[in-house]
Amino acid sequence: MLGLKLPTDPRWVNIAEKNIEEILTDHAYCEQKAASTAISLIIGYHDYPELVEAMAALAREEMSHFEMVHQQIVKRGMKLGRERRDEYVHSIMDFFPKSGDRVMRLVHRLLIAGLIEARSCERFKVLSENIQDAELAEFYRRLMVSEANHYTMFLKFAREIGGREKVDPLWNDLLEYEATVMAQLGVKEHIHG
Repeated sequence: MLGLKLPTDPRWVNIAEKNIEEILTDHAYCEQKAASTAISLIIGYHDYPELVEAMAALAREEMSHFEMVHQQIVKRGMKLGRERRDEYVHSIMDFFPKSGDRVMRLVHRLLIAGLIEARSCERFKVLSENIQDAELAEFYRRLMVSEANHYTMFLKFAREIGGREKVDPLWNDLLEYEATVMAQLGVKEHIHG
């Protein structure tokens, strides 16, 4: 369903389990950045009413996810660490060339956001199926469903705004590129990398 070209090796969960504080901190900031992206899309594309409505709802949901992850951190006697650069996201954002076309910039942003949500969904599935901590397994199973909904929403908007005949080849090229990024970054104690 997600179309990802390089699935996560289930052994990544071993890295995650040994670095659970790092994973939870990274995850918390992923949720915060997703909320910020939604707000940025509202500001930049206020003339798309359906997009604005969806992004307002998404920003609220992503911040509620941030709170949920933070609660998991606190419950385990840990503290939210500092935010760090997300190499995966920066690499993915470099894929599309700069464009003077406002609509294409929006389509590119929507596709990138959809891809990030798809990879999060896939990673959450791997965690939910393989992590030994039963509470975290259920936690990630529930979040996996949300991420799948976000992925499909972003892809739907990209196709509606850019036209499916233009967007689908871009999406496929982005998926191919993302596989090369994951081949380099896919074994760290990060949600995406």
